[in-house]
Amino acid sequence: MANDAEDFAQFGISKEEKDKLVGEVIRYVLFKTHHNSGCPIKRDELTQVVTKNYHQRSLPAFVINEAKDKLSSVFGYEMKELQRAQPSSKAQTRASQQSGADPKSYILISQLPPDVYEKYVVDAKTAHLSGFTFVVISIVHLAGGKIPEGIYRKTKLMVLKAILYITS
Repeated sequence: MANDAEDFAQFGISKEEKDKLVGEVIRYVLFKTHHNSGCPIKRDELTQVVTKNYHQRSLPAFVINEAKDKLSSVFGYEMKELQRAQPSSKAQTRASQQSGADPKSYILISQLPPDVYEKYVVDAKTAHLSGFTFVVISIVHLAGGKIPEGIYRKTKLMVLKAILYITS
């Protein structure tokens, strides 16, 4: 635990700031994956989420690694880096060396075995309700386990409308 405190203390940020950044990266990854149906997320996008308020050079890598760990332990997803195929000809090798390194991207993969996923997760009758529940629980978790009163009042009506729509 002290080692973890030393890790983010080297960036001059508090534990709360680190947790907030990790939460923002997780939120971005979850919503981007849901919105774009599994399309890869570029590392540059995640770096921008971190560096919009902080400019330490190695902070994005640290936050992304923390987000990977939390996605795995809390949400059951592995954030996997995509491997780029190596070019086959010398001309392609020269072109890729001149343009710099290929941008890294990530995708989320469920850690559940396929048979367990099919048996316990996928249910055509309740898939819409499960997805909605997952989103609500994720938002509450990323908000630190509680939602402020103002946000609760605004979202309560939307939640009730969504439940009525889903059940009708």
